[in-house]
Amino acid sequence: MMASSDSALKEYQHPLMQQYWKRLDTRFPQVADIFEEAMAEALLVIDRPDLDAYLDAASLIGKLGRGVEPMLVFIEEWPSVVAAVGKQALVPVLDCVKAMQKSPNGNAITPFLQTLAAVARRLQSVEQLQHYLDIALDLMRRTTGSIHGHHTTFPSPGLPGLFEQAPRLLNLLAMAGLRNWVEYGIRNYSHHPERQIEYFTLKLADSRAVLQRERHGTLFADAERSLDLYLRALWQDSDQLVPYSTAFDELRKPIPYYDALGMRVPDVFDDAYGISGLDRYRAVLAHMVGHRRWSEAQIADNWSPFQRMAVEFFEDCRVETLLIREYPGLRRIFLAQHPHPVEDACDPETTSCLRHRLAMLSRALIDPGHGYTDKDLLEFVRRFHELLDQSTSSTAEIAGLALSYVTKTRRQSDQLAKVHFDNTVIDYRDDNRQLWKFIEEGDEEQAFDAERKFEPGDELKGLPPRHYPEWDHATQTYRPDWASVYESLHPSGNAADIDKLLQKHAALAKQLKRLLDLLKPQDKVRIRYQEEGSELDLDVAIRSLIDFKGGATPDPRINMSHRTDGRDITVLLLVDLSESLNEKAAGSQQTILQLSQEAVSLLAWAIDCLGDPLAIAGFHSNTRHEVRYQHIKGFSECWDDTVKARLAAMQAGYSTRMGAALRNAGHYLSSRKSDKKILLLLTDGEPADIDVTDPEHLRADAKRAVEELTTQGVTTFCLSLDPKADEYVREIFGNRWRVLDRIERLPEQLPMLYLSLTR
Repeated sequence: MMASSDSALKEYQHPLMQQYWKRLDTRFPQVADIFEEAMAEALLVIDRPDLDAYLDAASLIGKLGRGVEPMLVFIEEWPSVVAAVGKQALVPVLDCVKAMQKSPNGNAITPFLQTLAAVARRLQSVEQLQHYLDIALDLMRRTTGSIHGHHTTFPSPGLPGLFEQAPRLLNLLAMAGLRNWVEYGIRNYSHHPERQIEYFTLKLADSRAVLQRERHGTLFADAERSLDLYLRALWQDSDQLVPYSTAFDELRKPIPYYDALGMRVPDVFDDAYGISGLDRYRAVLAHMVGHRRWSEAQIADNWSPFQRMAVEFFEDCRVETLLIREYPGLRRIFLAQHPHPVEDACDPETTSCLRHRLAMLSRALIDPGHGYTDKDLLEFVRRFHELLDQSTSSTAEIAGLALSYVTKTRRQSDQLAKVHFDNTVIDYRDDNRQLWKFIEEGDEEQAFDAERKFEPGDELKGLPPRHYPEWDHATQTYRPDWASVYESLHPSGNAADIDKLLQKHAALAKQLKRLLDLLKPQDKVRIRYQEEGSELDLDVAIRSLIDFKGGATPDPRINMSHRTDGRDITVLLLVDLSESLNEKAAGSQQTILQLSQEAVSLLAWAIDCLGDPLAIAGFHSNTRHEVRYQHIKGFSECWDDTVKARLAAMQAGYSTRMGAALRNAGHYLSSRKSDKKILLLLTDGEPADIDVTDPEHLRADAKRAVEELTTQGVTTFCLSLDPKADEYVREIFGNRWRVLDRIERLPEQLPMLYLSLTR
């Protein structure tokens, strides 16, 4: 270990190396340890005239006062950056380093330099690298803040996380997607340092959701309908397709598979190998369909891992050959994605070549023009096709052939720890878990059709939440999967309480009954005096015949038709059950909740008399993570004591996250087959929640939810009990709203409002 640059200088015998060390001008002994090796690498990619600039930049970084690590990283990594994007990147990179040094973000310099080479290899141009630097500097400027207005500032919490995650992000996102992802984090977490760190380190669910939204390639969500039709029409298979994420599991690298719960496929496929992402999905599904049709599980307890691997390769090729015979065009898609290993690429003296041999064999089994010359390989290709030409070919027979191949070709080096993986991964094939069954289950085996087990305390509690986006008026974009809506059946109370409320309003009910009788649908109405119709109108026809016999011009309108005078209306009543309903109504001894119970009871009774399908639900929220949606009456339920008991137990609490509740109600209402679908909202206040500080945010989201429902054919109407609602209700609901100034008249007005809406 050397203590000074002078002592290090004596070690370098080459005058040019001494000159370079002197120009570096550093006293860090750790740099001296790696300097000669680093310079040898640098000389391979950096021209002599540009070496001075490289050493000057390293010297500058070493004198920033950040210790030896930034300098070491720069010296070792910069040659790789030059090889990827060129020497022109030095100036913008140094400018970025200087900008961080002048701000409180000096600690981010090291993670920036550590991932710079990986980022450069992904971007491949100075222009793209400059865009990346601009995004990082924009994040730094907009999230570096002052404390209580003083000059003291704190660094950008998310900047180091962005640099650490940059290689992974750029493997998943185009530059525009990266900018959008960073912009979302700035907009929503600039004032929440801890959450900002979680966002930019991909630990926040919101961060992952936005990342998924911005990913390039063919998204499963966009291709799901097409793939489902492909599966049904071409393969007569209707199993459920379930996507898994490929973005966040760097170690396990999940691959396609199927089990008792469905066919699992990646959530995104990029165009690759000269074929589209959609065709890559088709190859995955076709391969799994082949296994589902022709593969049979084998008992694997007595087989070694090598033998099982060989059986899997052979069986994969068997089902693909059968698929190609049925649809020859699949060969092109399979071969485009199948690696074509070079015959002598693996050294059997130092490396286990079993995977390499099996990958070559797999290619040869489905590619007539494989070009391999190995005698054993050619022999088993011949035996494979002879076996498949027989009508009795099966998984068991192909497994026997695979075991023969292992026996004949095994080598001592197959046991070596170093395994040749290059150009052997076939990523459209599933993991073959369905091929194996075990008499004795061990630690590593899991039965293909085994029931899922839960650890104690992990039992499912209720339904899993539905996740809905939320509109961000500041960025004019959706926050994906932002609100979690938990659904449940409303608890029950005493049904007799609702009967008492109806008895209390007996006079109003009698008045409503007379109106309801007028609105009740009549089955058919006859339309007379039609020149063309469904049947002859006998009275008019006889009169026309008499006119004709008497010499007068007969009336040609001798037919009649019918129309159904019915009501094809479906209604969902959504009741705001927030804490404010517990307040006393102005001029009344009752709470707003009690008046709402009376009004909803009368409305439900009236709609039951009309025969219109009706559902009733209540909602309240405790932050975006807990929006509670309680079913009180379903569309198919009758107005009976069961529904009355739930209505009697209505309780109010928490806040009013209106947009999420509207979207969830629309989910049920939009699927109904009716000419008219009405979502009637009863609320006593504006949208609000404890985790939202900007009052305009939830108003804008509720307005957006109403617009979404309109496009789905749902008419939304709001009856507000807030005397100040005029200030915001028009903004949300347009002209479909009414404010009830005298809340005590709610039991009377709610049924009348419904009758006017559906007249």
